[in-house]
Amino acid sequence: MSYERFQIPADSPWKSRLALYWQLVRGDRPIGWLLLLWPTWWGLWLAAGGMPPLWTLFVFSAGVWLTRSAGCVINDYADRWLDPHVERTKGRPLATGAVRGREALALFAVLMLVAFGLVLTLNRLTVLMSFVGVVLAASYPYLKRYTHLPQVYLGLAFGWGIPMGFAAVQGEVPPVAWLLYVANIIWSTAYDTWYAMVDREDDLRMGSKSTAILFGDMDLIAQGVLYALFFVALVFVGQRAQMGLYYWIGLAVAVALVAYEFVIARTRDRAACFRAFLHNHWVGLAIFAGIAADFALRGPAAQAA
Repeated sequence: MSYERFQIPADSPWKSRLALYWQLVRGDRPIGWLLLLWPTWWGLWLAAGGMPPLWTLFVFSAGVWLTRSAGCVINDYADRWLDPHVERTKGRPLATGAVRGREALALFAVLMLVAFGLVLTLNRLTVLMSFVGVVLAASYPYLKRYTHLPQVYLGLAFGWGIPMGFAAVQGEVPPVAWLLYVANIIWSTAYDTWYAMVDREDDLRMGSKSTAILFGDMDLIAQGVLYALFFVALVFVGQRAQMGLYYWIGLAVAVALVAYEFVIARTRDRAACFRAFLHNHWVGLAIFAGIAADFALRGPAAQAA
């Protein structure tokens, strides 16, 4: 996407800035928001045993959008040295110079402050845990300079809403929450590896690091192992939470969807790997649908238990 697409008449400079900021927070690309939303909702529904309190649901849903947007801003700020040299990212506002670094930092601060304001309406444990979330979101973009595992760290950041959700609903973080958190870390590592495979050649040329580079020719095998571990973790979650038939149906659908990703990306073509990455939205949705349906359709005896 080029900067020129956002050029509008000079008599509306504020609209031009807003359009650039909207691009900077990926407002026109909801996939990242959805990949954070589904695991957050997994956690909220499991914590509440069904539909969570409406205000808690609103705070976490809005918080997901705000923190994802802030994460995109700080990611582009950290990668402003790299993005101009990568085909997929060279048109981003910071890469083109259309937005300055200090503007990006100010926008990041505003987004995180609004998110923190929402969290302040929840209990003390959730507020305290939110500070960890800020550190994870702010530090993730710099990992690709020092380690081949930024995708793992992305999972740590993207899934932090899971233990926070349990803290908000239950006032504590039980073992099943941490198990679900681990499952999400593995899943995030897997789907972001598809994403990293898109940029592998550019990253190699620029000296950036990723799991796609680490796995090399074994990338598809490594992906298979990651997804297998993800589903094993979800099996343990289902057993510990005493989930019923609909949860397992949702899990089976998710397995089929992941299998299709390997069909899509078997050639390692850039466009195919990007399609496989995008496809994970449906995986997250299938798992959430199984969780929500299981709680919604339980009989009175099961709900009482």
